[in-house]
Amino acid sequence: MSRLPQIQDNQATSQQAGLFAAAKSKLGKVPNMVRVLGNSPAALRGYFELSGALGAGEGLTAQQREIVALAVGEANGCEYCLAAHSTLGKLSGLAPEAIEAARRGDGLDDANRAVARLATQIVQSRGRVADSELEAFRAAGFGDDAIAEVVGHVALNIYTNYFNNLAEVDVDFPAAAPLEPSHAAGATCNSGCSV
Repeated sequence: MSRLPQIQDNQATSQQAGLFAAAKSKLGKVPNMVRVLGNSPAALRGYFELSGALGAGEGLTAQQREIVALAVGEANGCEYCLAAHSTLGKLSGLAPEAIEAARRGDGLDDANRAVARLATQIVQSRGRVADSELEAFRAAGFGDDAIAEVVGHVALNIYTNYFNNLAEVDVDFPAAAPLEPSHAAGATCNSGCSV
């Protein structure tokens, strides 16, 4: 059960109701994460605005944006985001094998592998990515706009991962199958913390 309330339609303020309507028009429903994040209309609006701005970017495809979300969700152990983005990834055209590869920080082709690896490296290094990682990303055909967008999508997904992990939002998407621990995209810090 969620540690923060899920705002229901009959409890919503006019601000919350407007934000919920925007989510429903885009997704066909108001996901539980939106209802819980809606406890702060400012936090929910910020999420929508950043998500919308990044979604309009031209550096990554819709599938590559989902690959970032899956790699970051796995690295942060966010069950809600893994379930949501496994579903959204399928809707964007990702095959089940591509979804699993993204969660491992990998891809089925050079471009998607580069996206997943850069996203994973950003999380693991907390943004201190080696020059060789950026060179490998560029060698896969990406420009600086794509680098900036991967960082933006990593930040957006860390926001939702941390929020969902903290709030323990009830998962309302089909659960993502767990990966074997040795295949997960996450890393361990020297002090034993998980990233």
